[in-house]
Amino acid sequence: MSYTALARKWRPKNFGELTGQEHVLRALSNALTSGRVHHAFLFTGTRGVGKTTIARILAKCLNCETGPTATPCGSCAACREIDEGRFIDLIEVDAASRTKVDDTRELLDNVQYAPSRGRYKVYLIDEVHMLSAHSFNALLKTLEEPPPHVKFLLATTDPQRLPVTVLSRCLQFNLQRLPVALIAERLKHILAAEGVAFDAAAVRLVAIAADGSMRDGLSLLDQLIAFGSGKVEEAAARAMLGTIDRQQVARLVELLADGDAAVLLEYLQSLEQWSPDHGQLLDAVAALLARIALKQAVPDYQGDELHDAERLAALAMRLSPEDVQLHYQTAILGRRDLQWAPDPRTGFEMTLLRMLLFRPGGAAPVAASAAGTPRAGRPAPHDRGAAALRDPGAASADDGGETRSTSVSPATTTAAGNSAGLGQGNWAEVLAALELGGVARQLAAHCAFHSREGALVRLVLDPRNHLLRTPAAVERLAQGLGRHLGEPIRLEVEIGEPSVETPARLEQRQAQEQLLVARESLEADPTVRALRERFGATLQPDTVRPHR
Repeated sequence: MSYTALARKWRPKNFGELTGQEHVLRALSNALTSGRVHHAFLFTGTRGVGKTTIARILAKCLNCETGPTATPCGSCAACREIDEGRFIDLIEVDAASRTKVDDTRELLDNVQYAPSRGRYKVYLIDEVHMLSAHSFNALLKTLEEPPPHVKFLLATTDPQRLPVTVLSRCLQFNLQRLPVALIAERLKHILAAEGVAFDAAAVRLVAIAADGSMRDGLSLLDQLIAFGSGKVEEAAARAMLGTIDRQQVARLVELLADGDAAVLLEYLQSLEQWSPDHGQLLDAVAALLARIALKQAVPDYQGDELHDAERLAALAMRLSPEDVQLHYQTAILGRRDLQWAPDPRTGFEMTLLRMLLFRPGGAAPVAASAAGTPRAGRPAPHDRGAAALRDPGAASADDGGETRSTSVSPATTTAAGNSAGLGQGNWAEVLAALELGGVARQLAAHCAFHSREGALVRLVLDPRNHLLRTPAAVERLAQGLGRHLGEPIRLEVEIGEPSVETPARLEQRQAQEQLLVARESLEADPTVRALRERFGATLQPDTVRPHR
């Protein structure tokens, strides 16, 4: 029984069938069309991105009976023989197995002879960086001034090991790693043509595992078809690749949002039956957090094959944007440090516990003892409502729409005397007294007080900082104002040009004034004047900093 691997069967035979690498194809097509074809080309890039494939197509373009052309016919004798690997004037050399200088000299002895069948004699040297220094020296002169009927096509995964003398004699094309979306689209096309049933999520997993290499993606797809008995299903793909189900990854993020360390550790224990790769599991958590952040920033974001918009919207409601950003950063740093952990499982567990312990605003809903007693000064894991009153960073709301109005009850711990009225003249003083941090404080600093009508407070946000107006930030600011005033309020933040100076602009102006005073004081300093007069010293204004 004869079977041709998908990577060989679906190898592109012309530029139109190639996936990606448009910058290379455009340059080669224009060169062939205009007749300005260089004598030596160097294709670089990681494995499986199309270096050898492009070189073979270029050889076909040069020797096609209708060419030279950017669109070879594919039916003439030269095109067929190149596709079948038996074209006598296409000399393919594996430099990894022919590194000696004698091999190179033997190869170059035939350069002077005219091609037997084709228009050009094409030398395709793969992994050219494996040649020895003496081999490169033997190749240099011929590479610089070959006969008019000879073209050199070099391919390598490590161009840094090539001598600069070789690089200077070639047109160099750097092939890029292929995006996941392009690989997935190509795999779907091949599966449809092969008549193989597939799940979009399974194809996405294979495309991610391919790591930018189309050939690796096709090899994994071949393996998955065999593993799944002729089908490409998500469960089979996860089992073959050793990845955790997306439902389990989503459950991990939900538990992070709940903040209950005991339940989270119990769930992590249950995952051990799958013998997960903890590095891949951290990558999956970080990838989901990134999609949640996109959903929070762009409500119309529709997700992808692994995580749909509804799931992302539900998770986005349970996590504040600050928590998402912090969890993501913790995940990728934990992934980097996983190799230094005592063992991967310990490193993974510590990374998730770090997400629970370090939260914006100081809230850390983690139990401190086996008996379940909360640590002093920390809210209990299950008491999210109380934590929200003490620290607005512990709970946030996302209404998913354009409304930026919210209501809040005053905190029970509000001190007497904080019910001073709001006004344009004292907004900066009120802001300084608010217990706020992060995005909520930035939002307040770039706002100016507009008006107050009973429980309704209106602020005007500088248009240059409109991205700060998120539901979570408005919610936290409203909570801070409610605690300060000692009464429930509703807050509306409008975008417009403030009629008065915002606290941020005030602080910037004051800093500039202080810097100007410091520079003038330094200019008038007797010591500085003496240094200028005696030694010709020059004062660098950019280095002056006001004393704090």
